[in-house]
Amino acid sequence: MTPALAWITLLAPLAGMLLLVASGGREPSRGFTRLVGVGSVAVSFACALALFLQMLGKDDHERALVSTAWRWADLEGLRIDLSLLVDPLSMMMMLVITGVGSLIVLYSTEYMGHDRDYRRFFAEMDFFIFAMLLLVMAANFVFLIVGWAFVGLASYLLIGFYYDKPSAVAAAKKAFVINVFGDVGLVLAAFILVRQLGTLDSAEVFQRAPQGLTGDLPEWVALLLFIGAAAKSAQIPLHTWLPDAMEGPTPVSALIHAATMVTAGVYLIVRTNVIFELAPVMSDAVAIVGAVTLFVAATIATVQEDIKRVLAWSTVSQI
Repeated sequence: MTPALAWITLLAPLAGMLLLVASGGREPSRGFTRLVGVGSVAVSFACALALFLQMLGKDDHERALVSTAWRWADLEGLRIDLSLLVDPLSMMMMLVITGVGSLIVLYSTEYMGHDRDYRRFFAEMDFFIFAMLLLVMAANFVFLIVGWAFVGLASYLLIGFYYDKPSAVAAAKKAFVINVFGDVGLVLAAFILVRQLGTLDSAEVFQRAPQGLTGDLPEWVALLLFIGAAAKSAQIPLHTWLPDAMEGPTPVSALIHAATMVTAGVYLIVRTNVIFELAPVMSDAVAIVGAVTLFVAATIATVQEDIKRVLAWSTVSQI
């Protein structure tokens, strides 16, 4: 697989966002904004698709690519690289994020046509897609956490897009606070992994975890990871932000709900399945919380009158 394609997949939406932000103090033409906003995500999707086709031609044991740009830090044996991991799991998420994202951004060109701050909207959408790609492509927990935090920031900006609307501002704050609570769980889990395993590289963590995480430590790490996952995927008791997120523009709701932000928690648990296999109590807890959330959210949805809130609660139940 070609490493350059992986980096273009990640950086194309970021380049689109930076180009829109740097296009001057005045609002650029709608045509320019559409070209950059949609084109950057489309380029990302094309590169992800090319990587997928290359992956199909590989044997199972060859379907993983780790590409390192540079050494970020090297502190007493703790090495942190700016690296990307492309494997079947991240590949699936890359295709969903860029494929669904490009369709939603394309749809937004007309839907948001009569709104002000046209450039700001597409810059924030591109930033959101970049953040999600960084989250799923990161080869270590440091940059996974960076992408995790960037997704929270991007969702705050998009949900509060109508900043002169009090309900939108309140919903954005609520989403941000709950997601930061989940971020804390993820950071604490990373601290335990560093202390016990001496690394934050994903492959090394999963290789060392069966021997390095002993006693109750796997349960605590799994609990902290699940706090982060539950916040991002709106699971009980950290679920209340998602229905309020409907205050943002409809394309934002589609991007957050369709297959991007709310699936980040699912991705995290699948990615760290080695740790959850060592924590049977937390594995059962994940199933119980999921079942309770499914029932409660689906029940609440039956009495909603706003179609967007019905969809929000259905998303909570399905995740």
